[in-house]
Amino acid sequence: MTVPRIDPFHAVTLSTLAHRLAAEGRDIVHMEFGQPSTGAPKAAIATAHRVLDSDSMGYWESPPLKARIARHYQETYGVTVTPEQIWLTCGASPAFVMALLCCFPVGARVALARPGYVAYRNTLRALHLEPVEIPCGPDARFQLSAAALAALDPPPAGVILASPANPTGTVLSAGEMQAITALCRARGIRIISDEIYHGLSYVGPVRSVLQDEPEALVVNSFSKYFSMAGWRLGWLVVPPALIDAAQTRVGNMFLTPPSLSQHAGLVAFDCREELEGHVRMYRRNRDLMLERLPALGVSRIAPPDGAFYIYADIGHLTQDSLAFCTRLLTETGVATAPGLDFDPVEGNRFMRFSFAVSTDRLEEALARMTPWFARAHEDAR
Repeated sequence: MTVPRIDPFHAVTLSTLAHRLAAEGRDIVHMEFGQPSTGAPKAAIATAHRVLDSDSMGYWESPPLKARIARHYQETYGVTVTPEQIWLTCGASPAFVMALLCCFPVGARVALARPGYVAYRNTLRALHLEPVEIPCGPDARFQLSAAALAALDPPPAGVILASPANPTGTVLSAGEMQAITALCRARGIRIISDEIYHGLSYVGPVRSVLQDEPEALVVNSFSKYFSMAGWRLGWLVVPPALIDAAQTRVGNMFLTPPSLSQHAGLVAFDCREELEGHVRMYRRNRDLMLERLPALGVSRIAPPDGAFYIYADIGHLTQDSLAFCTRLLTETGVATAPGLDFDPVEGNRFMRFSFAVSTDRLEEALARMTPWFARAHEDAR
């Protein structure tokens, strides 16, 4: 068996360039990552300061935090999850790896939407699993459908769902979610649902897969809604039948997330007023982007139902989104992500903007990009 080939994450490369330019004195607006510009909730930070003086912080898995996450599923979605089903991780990425390791043998085929988060495809390959990418264009609102999944013959061993999705922000309707889960149940397809952007919705409540399929695995973290990306705290929900499998993998491969983060995360759950203020800012930023993008000549975008992304078709300007985003960064100081990360087939003509920045920084980015895009249109004629 050969070592699998892993594609680069081009947004990381662009971010490295952006930080080098900043070190040289350039003013950079960072819209390349889905990283909130806001910090952790104030009460969570205060708790961390107190814990630093009082806790030796060895290996530890917080029973109160696991119980609080279990209560969150009951309060938010009306589903019962026990604390024993919840495994705390160093962010969503290890939770995703652990989910795959708990479910699939080497060589298993796992379906996912294209465009989709770059690490889905690459993590599957790294674990010697086969990604089966389903093209999901504007006609499908850039989301998976039960019909597209049913067309796969033979059916895959698993499927990755993301709602709201990265890079598009699109959300699965309740009807489509129910159709997908019913199909997967009938065909024995294991579901892994990435729900990291839950809480960041502009179209009303978002459905958890657990409302329709209690045997699914759910990945989530404190990085997005809770604005705690640097604290590296996430979780995985597994069905009861996989608790033992999860426990052996955690003990051998992941251990526990930072104790400090667990203390802070518990407090963050009760900082809703502050966190909802962040969501209101993202909504303003989203509205600003939707208002101003047409002036840049960018009007073909995925519906940004949630998360904090705009995924835009720039095929009328370029067929090389990586070069386009690199040029935009070096000439304006605005860092974005090329669509090539999220779609190796069609992504050469797409780009992703993250509007997780503060509104004043977004205004600055738009002011810089407006004349630059005007010149790009002239060059493309």
